[in-house]
Order: sequence, then structure tokens, then C-alpha cells
Amino acid sequence: MATLITDHPAWTTHDDGTATRAMLANRSAWQACWSDGTLELHPLGEATRAPRVVQTSGDQLPPGAPAALRTALGGLERVVRLPNPDLWDAITTAVLRQVVRAAQARALYRRWCAAYGTRDTVRGPVSLTPAPEVVLDLPEEAFREIGAAFHRTALQAAATTYLQHADEWHALDPDDLVKALDDIPRVGPWTASAATADFTGDFSVYPHGDLAVRTWARRAAPTVPLPDSEREFAAAWQRYAPDRHHLHALTLFTLAWGTHARTAEHNGAPADRT
Repeated sequence: MATLITDHPAWTTHDDGTATRAMLANRSAWQACWSDGTLELHPLGEATRAPRVVQTSGDQLPPGAPAALRTALGGLERVVRLPNPDLWDAITTAVLRQVVRAAQARALYRRWCAAYGTRDTVRGPVSLTPAPEVVLDLPEEAFREIGAAFHRTALQAAATTYLQHADEWHALDPDDLVKALDDIPRVGPWTASAATADFTGDFSVYPHGDLAVRTWARRAAPTVPLPDSEREFAAAWQRYAPDRHHLHALTLFTLAWGTHARTAEHNGAPADRT
């Protein structure tokens, strides 16, 4: 059994259980379609190199994690994730998650793409992240109109810095990429870590004290006494998984469990961080 993690806001889950997402990969638009445990990738124009797919087995969950948590997460068996092939989109997505709740961030991302990033393809129009050049040309009222006034300075600072350093950023390993993105004004360590995890597919660099991780871990294993504070939780999380491959699996499986949790509380998902 495989489980697709639909943490990126571009994913749309349909009534029949399929999930689809448009993305930019190697400067070409692609569509991903998940159905019956299979992920298919279709070019929406010129067929460039296809986006990569990462699969993580439950065997990689750390033996040092609490048994109840391992059992709950291990029920997913195998998590499939499509790392974001577009670093600029990963940065944009993480910036738009600042302050607002997860459901609000998803809606904001979709408004942002529909308003300023829609492009025509062989299968019709698709909404993608506006290019950094577009973001820099937008007037202040354009951000206000879609509810992104708070994010304007961070988005435009990120766009300026991305245009200057994109080539070198693409060559960095995950740890160094986090440091580089953290240097962008108004970005900060949470956003830098979330963007890097999204782009690289390496969730060992994800902010492990994040409210979403804490929330889903508690709901997956309510009998496990997990620390309440962000700092103490992150420290415990890393003790459970001192190896980065185990840390990646533990974090990814927890977030995947959360995206598929069918509870009333899921509709009021926790707010993301700045």
C-alpha cells in the first residue's frame, strides 16, 4: 500500500479519490495525477525532464520512536511524495504559509497563482506560481486584492534575491540551502526550512517543532506523553531519530498521517509559523 502526501497547496483531491496537481519543472508545465496508488506525470507542453518522485518506506521509521507512534505511522506502509521541482514555487509557498492557518494558506496560494500565474497549455489554462519578475512588477494593491498584503515585502525580497542567486542555490545541499534562504529579509528559519524540505524532498531539515508536526503526532498516538513546547518537542523528536534518514521518515510520515486524517479537527488545521 502506498500513501500520497498532498501537503503542497497545489494538490486537489477529487470526489473519486484521485488527486491532481500542476507544476513547473525544468521550465515546462506538468500535471501530476494520483489514482489507485499510482502517480502519473504528464507534460502540458514541451516534454522536458520529468519531475522526480520520492518514496519512503515505513521500514525507515526510527526504532527509537515511541512504539505507539511507530505503529500508527507504520500503517501508512509507504509514503509517496513529489518534491517541488520549482525552487521559486517552494519559496513562495513557504512565505504564503507565514502566520495564517494551513487552510487559509492553501486558499491564498491558489488565489495568488490564479490571479498572476495562469498560463495556457495543451490541456487548457493552468495556474502556476507567478515568476519572480512578475512579483517585482506588481503594485501594492495587487497584493491587497488577494489578501497577501502581509506577505508582500517577503515575497518581493525573496524574488529579488532569487534572481541574484538561483543558480548557486540549486547546487546547494539541503543544510546549506536552509542557511542561504534564511538570509533573505522577512523569510526566517521556519520558512527557509519548510521551503528546503519541499524542494529537496528531505524532511530531515523540516522545522520539527512545527505546530503541524506536534498536532498530528499527538493525534496519531494520543497515549504518548510528548512535550508541549516547540523547543522541547523538537529536541525529543531528534532524540527519537538521531539519524537524518530516520528523522526524514518520522517527520514525513507524521505529516502524511495528518494530511489524511479524517476528523472534524482536520478541517480546522493548525496555523503555520512565520
